[in-house]
Amino acid sequence: MPETIDAPPIVDGLGALADRFDVLLCDVWGVLHNGLEAYPEAAEALRRFRSRGGTVILISNAPRPHEAVEKRLAQLGVTREAFDDFVTSGDLTREVVASRPGVPLHHMGPARDFRLFDGLDAPRVAPKHAEYFLCTGPMPEDVRSVEHFREPLSELASRGLEFVCANPDLVVEKGNELLLCAGSLAVLYESLGGKVLYAGKPHRPIYDLALSHAKRRRGRAIDPARVLAIGDAPRTDIAGARSIGARSLLVANGIHARELMPQGLLLRQALTRMLADAPGQPDAVIGKLCW
Repeated sequence: MPETIDAPPIVDGLGALADRFDVLLCDVWGVLHNGLEAYPEAAEALRRFRSRGGTVILISNAPRPHEAVEKRLAQLGVTREAFDDFVTSGDLTREVVASRPGVPLHHMGPARDFRLFDGLDAPRVAPKHAEYFLCTGPMPEDVRSVEHFREPLSELASRGLEFVCANPDLVVEKGNELLLCAGSLAVLYESLGGKVLYAGKPHRPIYDLALSHAKRRRGRAIDPARVLAIGDAPRTDIAGARSIGARSLLVANGIHARELMPQGLLLRQALTRMLADAPGQPDAVIGKLCW
């Protein structure tokens, strides 16, 4: 795959690249679905890759255990034929919480994320009694600006509480909307002088976990050069792939769809503008994931 940075190649389908890779690390939200409906052609592309002997590990910054996210995928129509294993930032966050048994924490996030604490000794308390702060997402969920959270986060940062970020994504696509994620609050917290522990992409632990699953499935060590990471976010998916020596495929029809595909067609000039300031440069770009 070309190493060009200024102008990564645009491919029509995953099939054009498949023979070069043994393992796919595939993002979920923005690639396989938009929060409301699944993309059948994307799941079919993964299924076809597996049918040729490839291994697919889904890797998501969802702040819930992978079992809960997998259940939601099935409801949307993405079945197990599309992937071999699944890891989430929620899985990594559970490990963090489990390593601090009995330590009181303050949790911010919607009720659907409560599964994160199942079976763990993790007392959830008011901010003034907490020894660390764990965020799975902003509350209320419909807030569109991080400035809404400046005052409460300032108070937590002034007390020296560590911010455990269960979803490093800045925004997520839901239908045609972009909603704030915990990562946006974590960036604000750091600007206020607070310390943040990130679970999930682009940080190494989630990739180590994903590759351990791939190694178990394939029965041998994984060559990073034979790994293709697929995702819609340069900051997480693409930068994370680079950090482990893997190649990457940027999906344009995700969080950057309005900019890159305003009329449903990928605009080369818009892509070049976006990548000029992107923290991660993809090896190739595709409009929508398909075979």
